[in-house]
Amino acid sequence: MGFVEVVCEFQLNTRRIERVGIAYLNSKTENCLKREGLRESEEKLLVEDFFVDPNFLKSLDPKEWKNQDHYAVLGLDKLRFNATDDDIRRAYRKMVLQHHPDKRKAKGEEIDTDNDYFTCITKAYEILGTSKTRRSYDSVDPKFDDSFPTQHDIENNFYPSFNQCFDLNARWSERKMVPSFGDENSAREDVDKFYSFWYEFKSWREYSYLDEEDKERGQDRDERRWIEKENKAARIKLKKEEMMRIRALVDLAYNNDKRILKFKNEEKEKKLAAKKAKMDVLQAQKAEKERALKEAQLAKEQEEKAKKIRIEQLRVEKELMKKSLRKERKALRDKVKENEYFAENERESLKNMEGVEKICETFTLAELQDLNKNILEQSAKDSFLAALSVAESKIKADLEEINQAQNKKIAKSDIKEVKNSEIWSNNNVQLLIKAVNLFPAGTSQRWDVIATFINQHTAGDVKVTPRDVLNKAKALQNSDFSKSSLKTQANASAFESFNKSKKDVVTTSDITINDEAGTAEGSNKINQINGSSSEPPKNVQKPTSTSTKAWTKEEQVLLEQALKTYSNSTPDRWDRIADCVPNRTKKDCLRRVKELVELVNLKKGAQDAVK
Repeated sequence: MGFVEVVCEFQLNTRRIERVGIAYLNSKTENCLKREGLRESEEKLLVEDFFVDPNFLKSLDPKEWKNQDHYAVLGLDKLRFNATDDDIRRAYRKMVLQHHPDKRKAKGEEIDTDNDYFTCITKAYEILGTSKTRRSYDSVDPKFDDSFPTQHDIENNFYPSFNQCFDLNARWSERKMVPSFGDENSAREDVDKFYSFWYEFKSWREYSYLDEEDKERGQDRDERRWIEKENKAARIKLKKEEMMRIRALVDLAYNNDKRILKFKNEEKEKKLAAKKAKMDVLQAQKAEKERALKEAQLAKEQEEKAKKIRIEQLRVEKELMKKSLRKERKALRDKVKENEYFAENERESLKNMEGVEKICETFTLAELQDLNKNILEQSAKDSFLAALSVAESKIKADLEEINQAQNKKIAKSDIKEVKNSEIWSNNNVQLLIKAVNLFPAGTSQRWDVIATFINQHTAGDVKVTPRDVLNKAKALQNSDFSKSSLKTQANASAFESFNKSKKDVVTTSDITINDEAGTAEGSNKINQINGSSSEPPKNVQKPTSTSTKAWTKEEQVLLEQALKTYSNSTPDRWDRIADCVPNRTKKDCLRRVKELVELVNLKKGAQDAVK
């Protein structure tokens, strides 16, 4: 009997109401009958679908449960990995109903509790009933065929054998859509897609079921870690072997696939056809180029031939014209001579005779022909005198043109002279002499450098060119008195500058200068333009000691240039260096170089100390 508790909305106490009546009893009876009918039908299905030999179960050792076929234990040997979770539950229920120790004990069977095979059934359900442990067991399914097709299958039954083999291994794929192996009629895209998939195959197969030790049995954390490390290493090794097996299977299929050979041959033929087409195009281009070259050469030959013909025609025409011109001139001379040069006296005759030659030289062929015709048809004398007047006017015009050209040329030369005189002022001449000393013979692009030096130190707008510098240097070296008017001025200015630079240090008694000293120094500077190393004049003596005088910027530049010009291997090096620095002795130059070296060393030491 059933009771229903009713809670009153306005009261705190409860009442128990008993459910009674025919309807309640009938409904309860129907539900019980339905459940019993379902149980009987389910047991009937279990008996028909899942059958296990009792002798097989009795032969199982509960201690060796890990090495047993769990699908066979539950009667799922035919379905195996295709069995659903519902199939596994139904199979286990059947095994419990038939082989539970209590059931068998009730039938009078003796039960060994410690070694009863029902333990194997329980273990099988524990492993297959959980998705994680079932996946681990499926990875090492003992009934799975890892073998490859034999050579006989490859030669005689290639496509069905590999289709079956790849279908078996497709169960391990992480991706569900696995392409089919196909047959001999498969398209190239499908074949390429198949091999690309399997060469990049990713398997979910793992080998945790084969772990030799369970980490949970470790006594402490370190031992459990060590067990897990060993198990992981073993799994990685087995996984690597599995991937090598899959790769070997794919290589075996690829190397023996006739479709691949056919595709390679097609590709080869396609490349050969493309290469042949390319060669044909190149040959056609080469033939076209050769044809164009031949046509161009033929056209050039024809053009040269036509040019020669034209030249020959012009030569013939020119010869004919000359011949005609000579003929007309001769005719004119003869006609004028026949008329006694249209003169009344000898003086007029000579004048007209000269006029005939003027007419012959100035008149063209057409004019001569017209003149000869007029002499015959019209008044001969008037025609001759008119022609003579025209010839004299032509000669006069030519003379005027020549005179104008000469006058222009003279004007240009005058302008050039004026320009040269403006360029080479006294200051520029001194800069030229100084630059020649600074940049001796052998300097790279010497005259360009000297011209740049002069332009940099000139305040005016007039600039000199390397050609102007070279011409001026040659003019200063020229020994002709008429072309060396600037020598005296240059020498005097140089001596004056030299004498002025000494006033602050030495007296005039320290150096003896005769009347020819300026000329000697100027000659020495002019010789230095030539690159020669003449000795300084004997009548100009350097001071014995100038150590008290500070080195000027110009003297420093001259010293540095001299050090670069004369290397260590030069004989009498310091004598030559002293000659290049006016008003300084060999001892002064040596002392100055020593001071500079000491300054550089001190500066370097100070920088090192700061670092």
